[in-house]
Amino acid sequence: MNIFIAGLSFKVNDADLVNLFEEYGQITSAKVINDRQTGRSKGYGFVELSDDEAAAKAIAELNGAEYDGRTISVSEAKPREERPRREFSGGGHGGNRGGGGGFNRNRY
Repeated sequence: MNIFIAGLSFKVNDADLVNLFEEYGQITSAKVINDRQTGRSKGYGFVELSDDEAAAKAIAELNGAEYDGRTISVSEAKPREERPRREFSGGGHGGNRGGGGGFNRNRY
């Protein structure tokens, strides 16, 4: 079962997640999500446990617990929704942004 952990301290890394969850069972993967541009943690991550019962126990015991000075939220991860790719066509900054209105330059 894949587990979602929110509210993590920005200092928490993948190894910290392994340490937090290893008492509940065999960890298949553990990953803190980082911002692509800054490399800094986004404050959430995922842990996958091979045994669903162990994962359910981890969720029940760790949801609302304090970890590294922060209260964390732990729940079953929901499948990622496919979102349509955003396409950027160069230029076109806001459509017709022509001037106009209000000020008559020919008046002076």
